[in-house]
Amino acid sequence: MSETDAGEDATRMPEAPERTEASRRHFMRKVFLASGATALVTMGSAGAWTALADDGTGTADASASPSPSAPPSGGPGGGGAGGPGNQSLTEEFFGLTTDGRRIDDLFTIHSTKVGTAPVISAANAFLAGLTDTQKTATQFTIHSTEWRLWSNVDSYTRQGVSLADLSDTQKDLGTALLKAALSADGLETTEKIRKINQAAGEAIGNTGSFNEDAYYWTLMGTPSATEPWGFQFDGHHLVINYFVLGDQVVMSPCFWGSEPTSMEIDGETVTVCHEEVLASLAFVNSLTADQQSVAIASATKTNESMKAGAFSDNAVQAYEGIRGSALTRVQKQKLLGIVEAFTGRAKADAARVRLAEVRAHLDDTYVTWAGGTGADDAFYVRVHSPVVWVEVDCQGPGPLAGAYGASQGSGPTQMHVHSVIRTPNGNDYGKELIRQHYLTSPHHR
Repeated sequence: MSETDAGEDATRMPEAPERTEASRRHFMRKVFLASGATALVTMGSAGAWTALADDGTGTADASASPSPSAPPSGGPGGGGAGGPGNQSLTEEFFGLTTDGRRIDDLFTIHSTKVGTAPVISAANAFLAGLTDTQKTATQFTIHSTEWRLWSNVDSYTRQGVSLADLSDTQKDLGTALLKAALSADGLETTEKIRKINQAAGEAIGNTGSFNEDAYYWTLMGTPSATEPWGFQFDGHHLVINYFVLGDQVVMSPCFWGSEPTSMEIDGETVTVCHEEVLASLAFVNSLTADQQSVAIASATKTNESMKAGAFSDNAVQAYEGIRGSALTRVQKQKLLGIVEAFTGRAKADAARVRLAEVRAHLDDTYVTWAGGTGADDAFYVRVHSPVVWVEVDCQGPGPLAGAYGASQGSGPTQMHVHSVIRTPNGNDYGKELIRQHYLTSPHHR
């Protein structure tokens, strides 16, 4: 269900807390047992995935099975599949694949020279600044399904502590954590998305649903220089998942979007999500007519095209479009420019490592396109390789259409953009690195 298709219902009443919790936790719980670390080693790769299945509570489940989990069934999920009516997970995490089978040996535990000390320090300071009640609501285990319970939809019921619940001092500590993890561009993008959400809510007279404080913090694990941990910042049109293991960082899935994407606020024009739009158009317009005939699947664009939005961790999607090996050197650089619009929102050292990873698989990267190629045309683009998945999707006007003089039900527009970056083959949320850590670390054997 997309925002355009009533995924965001501004009149929806919140669910009772107990009913919401039951809904969110309606899935098969299989947990990692500290005493089962040796079993992880003997079970091998497939069994370890099952043993490290998501844990929402940290309590043991006697029904957990050591047998390998089957590949996910069904096709890819849509960009708005995480709407209010879908608040549960029915599958273990498997990851995005082209055919239901993961490619092994893509991700390893190794030194990247990324400086993670500042983000560890900032996370510890943020936690220390919370009250005991706030901390209990905010901190989850590293294996928690809370990693996967995110959505771009405004009315989705979230866990953790919201900005609205924090004092100014606590908000500053949260901002410091974002500053430690994100580049200046990344931080500016998060602030602009929130700022437009507030202004658009004011424009339509509904700041109860659309405001700058309806964004939630959760932390998974305990900030550490040696053990896996991470945080999630989650709200309307903005989701950041940030995983840390030693000096390795995985910043995915991340969702960036806005409606509108440009708005005058206090006499200033605020524009967001423009980099990915410009980079995408620059790439497709660098192609020859013959290349475009391969890359462009459709000259028309539907309101909802995203395949791996919320609650689509296990999407199965075959490669489509033009392959990187068919591009010139200049065209490959423009292709990287699309990805860089996303990777560049992390700190420079983490961004360099991520882009190098993508560059190593550039010949095996595919790009597919739907829609127009003009400067103002609505379009959808997907960049897909063994190690990265990027989607930029121009949506139809949604519940904030009135903020920019549009009407719901009209065609897609660059004024409403959804975009996402993911790590296929099992390493979203750093899941593959977590698995390897528990298999190989001597203190977990």
